[in-house]
Amino acid sequence: MIRSHTPGSPAPGPDETPGTAPVAELRHVLDAGLDASARAWLDQALDEAAAQPGIHGPISVWELRLAEAGRRCGAAHADAARILILLAARADLEALSRVYAQGTADERRAVLHALPHLVPGPEALPLVEDALRTNDTRLLAAAVGPYAARHLDAHQWRHAVLKCLFTGVPVAGVADLARRAHQDTELARMLGDYAAEREAAGRAVPEDLYRVLALTGAGTPPPHRTDDPHGKES
Repeated sequence: MIRSHTPGSPAPGPDETPGTAPVAELRHVLDAGLDASARAWLDQALDEAAAQPGIHGPISVWELRLAEAGRRCGAAHADAARILILLAARADLEALSRVYAQGTADERRAVLHALPHLVPGPEALPLVEDALRTNDTRLLAAAVGPYAARHLDAHQWRHAVLKCLFTGVPVAGVADLARRAHQDTELARMLGDYAAEREAAGRAVPEDLYRVLALTGAGTPPPHRTDDPHGKES
């Protein structure tokens, strides 16, 4: 185990979320950023999850630890701690679905971040699809991670990108964006239609829209105006 005791070490930056950072890096960040008491709590939580993986009765010990993570580790590190607990518990689809259905928004977000590590196939797509129907921007950002990039079909993925633009979720967090957007003429058409609708209504076009449009290879974007990087209006 890598141990570093630099107090106040930052969590993964905006371009590398807990859902995209390697597992070893998550542990390193937590070891570096947590104080001694929080590290001891995390070590115990991981040991408990590894000793009693899966579902046990109405609620498993490791599920209780997911609920405690914010208080024990602080908001900046809670996502990473929850992901590691889910991995230690070897949570299968049934367990992940239960946590997602019964948990808080923070716990749901951890489930979405953990999917690429725990579910190799598309069986967990209903969880992603549910998150994409919400307007919770942090949940949406977690939903468009590596699992979605790997398993959403083209239609669903395009609409996920549009949902990010609608809600102001930065497209920099959409996993595998460049590969999936490349030469996607239907996505380019959808982006063009959305831009035209906003301009016709006298509303700002999100800067991120033109970033995605450029990735499709649809050509040089037309002139546009924005009020801020994500098109949010004051």
